[in-house]
Amino acid sequence: MSTGEQLQSGQHIRDSHTAIPARPDLIRLGLGIIGIGTSGPLIAMSAMPIPTLIFWRNLGGSLLTLPFALRHKPQRSGVKWAVIAGILLAVHFIGFFLAMRWTTVAAGTALVALQPIFAALFVKMSGGHIPSKAWLGMVVSFSGVLLISGVDLNISLKSFLGDIAALISAALAALYMMAGSKAQRTLETTTYTTICYFVCAITALPIALLSGYSLFNFTAREWWILLGLILGAQILGHTMFNAALKRVSPAIVSLIIFFEVPVSSVLAIWWMGQKPPLGILPGIALILGGCVLVVTRTRSSQREVAP
Repeated sequence: MSTGEQLQSGQHIRDSHTAIPARPDLIRLGLGIIGIGTSGPLIAMSAMPIPTLIFWRNLGGSLLTLPFALRHKPQRSGVKWAVIAGILLAVHFIGFFLAMRWTTVAAGTALVALQPIFAALFVKMSGGHIPSKAWLGMVVSFSGVLLISGVDLNISLKSFLGDIAALISAALAALYMMAGSKAQRTLETTTYTTICYFVCAITALPIALLSGYSLFNFTAREWWILLGLILGAQILGHTMFNAALKRVSPAIVSLIIFFEVPVSSVLAIWWMGQKPPLGILPGIALILGGCVLVVTRTRSSQREVAP
């Protein structure tokens, strides 16, 4: 296959919101799940102020990918989308970090796992095709959201607000994925991640400074947690997902991320002894089941229309 044919093939897969990723990208997405699964528990364990944690995590990620980015010349149109993605990522992180500290890791990550539902909605709004059969899965997932939110509201207002923060975070994550996909049409992944993470860090910095939060005075434990977030969630997690985004639809990448829920939940039990209330478990099951329905019904619809 010629280089031009490979490029066209990769573009076709990326623009198809139903195509199964190739094996190399499935490996990248699998590694990304492990990396991003550590995010929720580490954030919940950290006492560093949220804007400060966002700043250092993304600055560290940007500096680690910078040497590789310097090999490539950035394109203006791609840089624009990378900057937009960085701002969206910063606001997404604020919502996600609040959710991890206000509600349980299991409930928060389950609600953020609604990212593929929002991605499907945004794809549909932008003119993409999402098979009608896939919407049943979205209804099932939404019923899980209502169940979790109802249980958390009975537990405390803080937990309920954590659920709202997680939902907003999910929508922003889907937009971040779509912006990243557009950026990487003209940018190499390392160039994109360097710009995106740096913009995210610079967006969080004035929030930290204006809020009066310290940037340096923390215990060694906090810096070790931060290092874990940079190497695990940021580099192994986000960067692997971003690498796949160069060839895979943001709707598919968003869908794969729902596997973060069991990984984060198990780690939260292991590292923190944090177990979700029994009433929340059916809601988590509905959210994940709904996401599975989106995948299977999308695939079956694809087979029906195949020549």
